[in-house]
Amino acid sequence: MDILKYFKGYPDEILTQIESLAKSGNLRSYLVAKYPHPHTISSDKLLFQYTNEIKQQYMKKAPQLSKVIYEKQKDIVQRALGNHTFVSRNHGGKLKSKHEIRVSVTLKNAPEEMLRMLVVHELAHFKEKEHNKAFYNLCVYMQEDYHQMEFDLRLYLLLLDLGQTLY
Repeated sequence: MDILKYFKGYPDEILTQIESLAKSGNLRSYLVAKYPHPHTISSDKLLFQYTNEIKQQYMKKAPQLSKVIYEKQKDIVQRALGNHTFVSRNHGGKLKSKHEIRVSVTLKNAPEEMLRMLVVHELAHFKEKEHNKAFYNLCVYMQEDYHQMEFDLRLYLLLLDLGQTLY
């Protein structure tokens, strides 16, 4: 198993620390100390409300959400933990847009900060399609510690790959 598959592009010093943490068996205790409780957003309805509250706080002028759901993802590395879709259809002579976000069920038992990071990431795509500087600036605007949460989410995924759970 490639325990560093979530950390492509990171400096060797960081990779060595991650590898050491995983091989020593201390990864779970490290994450539990930082995130002692999972979130309580267990249904699609609650996830929609949660996402919409963040959208209303930071992106009031962004298009309205049509759907936000948990979905089983096939390959986390290739497919990602979430995705957003924008669909425009001609309906009765009018152009109708649907904006949907799908979040991997992998995050149903994750810490709230990690779920928020993914929701913020997908919401940022409403305004910025590419992963560019403006995109990441928007993510940090909505979640100040965005980059740390992204890194910790990668550690969480590694923990799951090692056959362990956080809670």
